[in-house]
Amino acid sequence: MNIKRITTHLLLTHWQVNRVFPRQTLIAIEQAIKASETEHVGEIRFAVEGALHSTPLLKGQSARERAIEVFSQLRLWDTEHNNGVLIYLLLADRDVEIVADRGIHAKAGAQEWETICRKMESAFKQANYESGVISGIQAVTQHLTKHFPAFGAGQNELPDKPVVL
Repeated sequence: MNIKRITTHLLLTHWQVNRVFPRQTLIAIEQAIKASETEHVGEIRFAVEGALHSTPLLKGQSARERAIEVFSQLRLWDTEHNNGVLIYLLLADRDVEIVADRGIHAKAGAQEWETICRKMESAFKQANYESGVISGIQAVTQHLTKHFPAFGAGQNELPDKPVVL
């Protein structure tokens, strides 16, 4: 049991999440996702969660495990080409996880996603949250554009609005 992690999660408030991701930042992220999705037929979602609830926290749930749950809850697995991508931030841990559906994951691979996550975390350490997320979206966009380019007027299968959990 990691007491420091538990304390950090229990003390992080919604106010802190809103301070780091104010309305203008969430709008900029949504616009970046909309712009991205004009270049490919993939689906990108961004979710930020301040802290884990007490039960998963005490059970030692990792950011990766939580990201997989959120991927499922947001139905990113339910896209026509199996190319949904979740960028998930667990703010209390300052941990970014990318969960990609099997269609795009088979083409880009875990190492590519890991590189994007580490770059985003580096930006976050300098309190560059908006630019860190947008650069992460742009990096994911490069992979989706390469493997699932847009053809004609594509259908937006999932909302582009960031999710604050």
